[in-house]
Amino acid sequence: MSNHITIALAESAVQDLEAIREYSQEQGVPEVGDRFVKEIISSVEELVIHPDRGRMVPEFNSPQLRELIHPPFRIVYRRYIEKISIVRVWRSERLLQLP
Repeated sequence: MSNHITIALAESAVQDLEAIREYSQEQGVPEVGDRFVKEIISSVEELVIHPDRGRMVPEFNSPQLRELIHPPFRIVYRRYIEKISIVRVWRSERLLQLP
């Protein structure tokens, strides 16, 4: 276990989080979007301590591509030796396609 792991958010993940907030605002429940984003960020921060906590993404079967399930979202990340890159935050019913 390394204490030198850093976490980065890909632009796609930032856009996903913004979309969660926008959608809940459009639905008239902005507090729900804010809560989801805070909970997702909290889950992501725990990866510094437990970087392999997420399961391998079934669509790719690659040990470097992992995901945390935070219903109704999938938090998809790439696991490097000293870095974690959050790639996407998608609704869990969607199949993953990486750019």
